[in-house]
Amino acid sequence: MQWSDALGKLHGRHPGSPRIVSLVPSLTELLIALGLAEHLVGRTGFCIHPRAVVRRIPKLGGTKGFDRERLRALQPTHVLVNIDENRRDEVAALADFVPHLIVTHPLAARDNLDLYRLLGGIFDREAEAAALSDAFEREWAALAEVAAALPRQQVLYLIWREPWFSVARDTYISRMLAAAGWDTLPSVSAQRYPQIELAEAIRDAEIVFLASEPYPFRERDRRRLQGEMANRCWQLIDGEMVSWYGSRAVMGLAYLRRLRLRLCQSAGT
Repeated sequence: MQWSDALGKLHGRHPGSPRIVSLVPSLTELLIALGLAEHLVGRTGFCIHPRAVVRRIPKLGGTKGFDRERLRALQPTHVLVNIDENRRDEVAALADFVPHLIVTHPLAARDNLDLYRLLGGIFDREAEAAALSDAFEREWAALAEVAAALPRQQVLYLIWREPWFSVARDTYISRMLAAAGWDTLPSVSAQRYPQIELAEAIRDAEIVFLASEPYPFRERDRRRLQGEMANRCWQLIDGEMVSWYGSRAVMGLAYLRRLRLRLCQSAGT
């Protein structure tokens, strides 16, 4: 049997003991959740979960600008990358010595189910992948029930400040928020991560989310903005729960359900 990655490349089940390098934090966490920690031989410095496990795995730099020669020396059988998070030219250069490059690109929450099947199939962890899928479906159904019972809201999700950047609706982040009943602004954008004029962008937003990554918005930022523009609800949000896919998506759906309920209760909705 074979499984297709984001580029349509087919991958079969690996017959031996794999040596895996993950250049994507979400995928490192997923591989460990699938029971593959002992086969991980390299990661990025941003692969931080679960902390106790990744500590022993060699770091190769960032998702961009990683150390290619150190990676080569690890003699990986598989390297996992992502279209958004890794540079195409750096990934292409790995093809000379990496037997299996697995390219991922989840764009919506339910794409995680294919991701579980892909990695579970290649690395003979289908039972673990099925368990993750079941957990995902339970949280998806619970979130859908809450979202259906509440009015949809327009929100602005900020990922950077001065200049201010948000997310377009064709991003994984936006689609995760949409699953909770939150439609991101701007409603139309030519860029996936558009630069915005804050005063104009918040005009139609019922909630402005300040993400914890990539810019680490803190409570002092929220207080300052709330003081300057008190006619909007400014809310800190855990960016990992919204932007990390893989096994984190299961926790992310539960997190969004609880946040949606809490904010509605606070607003008296």
